[in-house]
Amino acid sequence: MRISLLPFFLLALPLLEIAGFVIVGREVGALATVGLVLASSIAGVLLLRYQGFGVRARIRNEMAAGQTPSRHLAHGAMIVVAAILLIIPGFITDIIGLLLFLPPLRDFAWSRFKGRIVVATDFSTGGFRGRRDRVIDLEDGDYSREDDLKRGPDHNSPWRRLKDD
Repeated sequence: MRISLLPFFLLALPLLEIAGFVIVGREVGALATVGLVLASSIAGVLLLRYQGFGVRARIRNEMAAGQTPSRHLAHGAMIVVAAILLIIPGFITDIIGLLLFLPPLRDFAWSRFKGRIVVATDFSTGGFRGRRDRVIDLEDGDYSREDDLKRGPDHNSPWRRLKDD
């Protein structure tokens, strides 16, 4: 029988954070402690924005090259978690959040968990699964809403010939 430590950690985390506030507050003062908490929250927001745009660009490049962007998606998810941990007030969550912003640590975490994650789509076709050839290109004079209302449905229309999968 395997016992999970996650519930214990979630219950102990607030107590550890309060202890961290007391220790840091005793060393640097209450006002500086509040300033550190606010600074870490602002840093979390800024890092999420800066790192998030970079991950989004790398995911697009991988998809454009026909590669599976699973590693970059995992890095993006870890960056979101890291930013949330920085935004949450507390020094222990800040330390964990800052560690998750380090690419070598994210690579290590990805190497540990990638065997448990399954990509459920085929990114090599751009996610469209061959539907790109089903586009019907019309000229300006090929379609008019008023004409359709006057003459009714056109049974020779290319839209009628399109079969769904």
